[in-house]
Amino acid sequence: MRDPSEPFPPAGVLKWDENGLIPAIVQDATTGEVLMLAWMDEPALRATIETGQTHFYSRSRRSHWHKGGTSGHVQHVESIRVDCDGDVILIAARQVGGACHEGYRSCFFRRLEGDTWQVAARPVFDATKVYGPAAPPGESDPVVGMREQ
Repeated sequence: MRDPSEPFPPAGVLKWDENGLIPAIVQDATTGEVLMLAWMDEPALRATIETGQTHFYSRSRRSHWHKGGTSGHVQHVESIRVDCDGDVILIAARQVGGACHEGYRSCFFRRLEGDTWQVAARPVFDATKVYGPAAPPGESDPVVGMREQ
């Protein structure tokens, strides 16, 4: 890995928020399906580029995590893009297993039907076997909902 004190040219065009974070959308490299949204800081982006697998920053735990570090459901990065404003990263990845800590391929498995959210997918793994009982609401990252490290 690079020395974190060395200049990191890819970070120069990015517009980090006041906490040094940027949202990162991960989509399936083949189908284009949106798999998840998580947050990155510069060290997470560096680790993603250097390892070829996604790494993120948890706002709720204030720590870094490697996607698939617990479950084995890693994301192999195919490409990284930035939007026209430089304030969102888009990662195309090959997902191993599910992206969602609730056992679904995508974190976006609920669809609004009328005024009710309905489950619109089937789980691809048993989350309780991987993570144990689900965390009570509010204990996981509010946007991503990921508990894995």
